Amino acid sequence: MTVRGAACLVGFVTLASAPFAQEAPLSAIDWLSESVEQPDTIAVAPQTDPAAQGNPGSVATRTPPADEAPVTNSAITPDVTVQTLGGPAPKTLGLLPPETTGLPANLWSGSDVATLSTLLMAEQIDTLPALQDLIITLSIAQADPALDDPSNSAFLLARVDKLLAFGAMEPAQALLEDANTQNPQVFRRLFDVSLLTGTENAVCRMLKSAPDVAPTAAARIFCLARSGDWSAAALTLNTGQALGDIDGDTAALLSRFLDSELFEGEGDLTPPDPVTPLTFRMFEAIGEPLTTRNLPRAFSHADLRSNVGWKAQLEAAERLARSGAISPNALVGLYSDRVPSASGGAFERAKAVIALDSALDAADPAATAEAIETLWNEAASLGIVTALAQHFAPRLIEARVDPSAHGTLFKLLLLSDLYETAALDPDLAKTDPFLAALATGDPADALALRPAYPVLQEAFRAGADSTLTEMASAGQLGEAILRTIATVQQGLDGDRIALREGIATLRALGLEDVARRTALQYAILP
Repeated sequence: MTVRGAACLVGFVTLASAPFAQEAPLSAIDWLSESVEQPDTIAVAPQTDPAAQGNPGSVATRTPPADEAPVTNSAITPDVTVQTLGGPAPKTLGLLPPETTGLPANLWSGSDVATLSTLLMAEQIDTLPALQDLIITLSIAQADPALDDPSNSAFLLARVDKLLAFGAMEPAQALLEDANTQNPQVFRRLFDVSLLTGTENAVCRMLKSAPDVAPTAAARIFCLARSGDWSAAALTLNTGQALGDIDGDTAALLSRFLDSELFEGEGDLTPPDPVTPLTFRMFEAIGEPLTTRNLPRAFSHADLRSNVGWKAQLEAAERLARSGAISPNALVGLYSDRVPSASGGAFERAKAVIALDSALDAADPAATAEAIETLWNEAASLGIVTALAQHFAPRLIEARVDPSAHGTLFKLLLLSDLYETAALDPDLAKTDPFLAALATGDPADALALRPAYPVLQEAFRAGADSTLTEMASAGQLGEAILRTIATVQQGLDGDRIALREGIATLRALGLEDVARRTALQYAILP
């Protein structure tokens, strides 16, 4: 199949009736704004029998009535239907249907949500593009709920948080908008995504008409000001301070946000730690914008807005492209937006992109060869060459290129979706026969002359991890894939046995395209 594309839980009782109300999910991220009041949650901790050597949960949390029969009259398991009280019927949440992703609808339904959430959030962001694509695809795939998550709520939050960690705001926002936006946990994330993408007016209007979502004072003040109701915002601020609902630092920031002229000549405020999207936008509004360079990737989207300088836009786009969070076309579109008037850094990559585009338009073999070499030299070490290869591949596969650049051209094409087509071109394949054989999925007889090649050759004739393939056969495909990604990553970190076994298991799970692209990127990328 092709996916390019597109622990133990304790019982708890909640005082809120919203279907998502529960303990904070395992995936919670620490930079979300305190935009809504969180529902009260009562967790029932497992008790421990001192005689049970400290094993938690060894004593029941419920004492049975004295008149209750000690045993049942039958060993037959009763039919039990599980559904959230007062909530909607279970919903399949996702952006891409199975026919697009190649992943079945029961991807998650055989595994428990705690395990899935832990595995998903543990996957590395800074890894090979093929694995990044797979993780993002898993996060947005339409699939049935996990085994113990009938409302499809807890794992939805984990999927959204993983997308936010990648900086993939557009799919995260789409998932949130398709969910129950009156749930505080969902709305909190939607509020922050909107702040970073410049669509906060719509979410502030939504806040006014969401009776189940109680905004914090800071969020209420921000939205009142955005709607032009400055008097109500100032009154809310003064009331919040009087009641002790707003701390001093937040009050100082909100005061400047509402009337910065009153504080002219005073020193800059100290940014909070962590910076949240709400404080980030307010610092921007008072004329003290914060750099996104040391903030989580998601904040880079704020630098893609048209009111930000071109250099900052380019650097933000490159950062997001490294994690697969924006499309190759979006990156190239920014590079081509204007002619660089300076040199160095992102401007050199922009010049290289513009030069290759012009050479291809002119159908000049020598100029195209030169531009290909320049692009590779500028982009390969930065981690964005795969995105650029993806964009230019349809034109490069048809272009006439001077043979002097065939080796670099072949590497570029092997980093794209057209890797197999490129491998069947004899003029390109002869520049590296092993990579050509690897691209077609059969490197067994190719000469493995470079240090990275032998382990890849072994991977394509090795056996898969039987535990993971059995897990997939038992209805736990999603969990098996997440565990396989972790195995491959262990291999990328230096464990040759894990790399061999991980790639072999990807193939056994039906992820042939992912396995080949992973192997090619491992062999080619610096």
